[in-house]
Amino acid sequence: MQFPTKKRGLACALGAAALLAASACSTTGPALSGTVLRGVVSTGTPMAGATVSVFDARGEKRGAVTDAHGVYALKVDGMQAPLMMLAVEAGNANCSDSAKPWAKCFGALLPELRTDAVNVGNINALSDRAVSSVASALKFKGPQALLDKGSTAGIAPELIRDKTAGGRAAVLQALKDAGVADAERFDPVSTPMAADGRGVDAVLGVLVHSRGYDNDTGVPGGTAILDADYRYVGNEEPLDFASARAALAKAKDATWTRALIVGDSTASTYEKFRLPRMGWGQVFEDLFKPEARVKVLNNAKSGRSSRNFYNQGYFAQMEQYLRPGDYVIIHHGHNDQNCDAKKPKRGAADVANLCTYPNDAQGRKQFPAGQPQMSFQNSLEVYVQAARAKGAIPIIMTPTTRVWNADRKPGLPVVPNHFTQTGQGSGGYAFVGDYSQTVRDTARAQRVPLIDIEARTIAFANAHAADWQSYWLAVDPAKFPYYAKQDSGTLARPDTTHFQEAGARAVAAMVADGIRETPELRALAAKLR
Repeated sequence: MQFPTKKRGLACALGAAALLAASACSTTGPALSGTVLRGVVSTGTPMAGATVSVFDARGEKRGAVTDAHGVYALKVDGMQAPLMMLAVEAGNANCSDSAKPWAKCFGALLPELRTDAVNVGNINALSDRAVSSVASALKFKGPQALLDKGSTAGIAPELIRDKTAGGRAAVLQALKDAGVADAERFDPVSTPMAADGRGVDAVLGVLVHSRGYDNDTGVPGGTAILDADYRYVGNEEPLDFASARAALAKAKDATWTRALIVGDSTASTYEKFRLPRMGWGQVFEDLFKPEARVKVLNNAKSGRSSRNFYNQGYFAQMEQYLRPGDYVIIHHGHNDQNCDAKKPKRGAADVANLCTYPNDAQGRKQFPAGQPQMSFQNSLEVYVQAARAKGAIPIIMTPTTRVWNADRKPGLPVVPNHFTQTGQGSGGYAFVGDYSQTVRDTARAQRVPLIDIEARTIAFANAHAADWQSYWLAVDPAKFPYYAKQDSGTLARPDTTHFQEAGARAVAAMVADGIRETPELRALAAKLR
């Protein structure tokens, strides 16, 4: 493939005029004629060297590679609309296997194709969300399942237009704030843009794109869009462009200290409509002095284990900002216990994608032959090593307790409960052991500061025997209607794992106390209120 000269490539990035002119530059050398598809693949920065595959209604496939500006172009004469585009980052082609690190994969759908003209076909986080909405309507598990079909047969153009327009409200005001003309008609695929940090690209630059995970099958699920503060963006909670830009600026600013939270649902940031549910990481930044300039990056994710939190890219989304002297707080253990292969419905998927095995009673790593990634300690050490490679300081924590008694049932007194044992569940555990002890083993082996949050939360729950439901999630559905249709989290059926606001703030305070009490963390402790 011939790439354009520097002069020609710059013209490609200039925006609408360059993209729409049939005689404009091309990533294939000479200008293309006939029916052309040309667009920009951007994540807020150009996705250079990405492989772009284009499929039509008959399953015909054509392809191109993006240039340094994220621009691709190819002839699509004879292809039958709708068109479906898939862009995959260079160096990793894995969009579907949840047991391995996912590539950055984005889809797009173009409902109509103008013949003998240049058609704009941008591919980005917002176009992928539209594909996700179409996929859901067609009963696919997620956008990748639809893209893997390799054909748009049966996809009505009206459905594409409807689902694309349906996602506009979430970013409409942000587009206006970014100076995008005619924002009310914005289409993430066909609105001309350039990967230049302005206009549409400025909005893309403050978005975090994630593919979900289907628990039952293990395949990638629906697309979620978050802002640079890892808060969900949707029509109910539209993007606050100014706030997201401020968060991103702090994440990038060398004069700020970053504290990354690698964790699960007990630390996650939740949508407003799910209040009062909160994770401790959602309120942790409040505990630092404003003048200390500490930015907490909380990408903790519900349902993720230490293994698939890494494989699905959540750590990478934060790791890009790490600088020497930053901190990485590693807080996993709840979902790593999903190792019961005989569990009905999701057992096989859990073992394939989430499960990691604890150390044995002698502190020795356990994992199936040839699969060291399935050791919980090895999985935790991935983050320790990644932090140290960037000059950052890892901190490791045991998981927060469940409000379980010695019978492993909801109730008091609470005892340690992050372990698996022979005969537990459906009997499908290849290895059993204590996950909290494995965290301690890892801290000792790697000489990492340890905060034993399990012990602290057990003591807290037992000290609040009369009112523990004011801290864990147990709310009145009459006051919080969202919970009227939930299986747990109510006064009648308390959630013994997750927190409401008072509990999140209490746990965040325990983390802060642990930092203060750890000599190796004096510098971070000095930044606390």
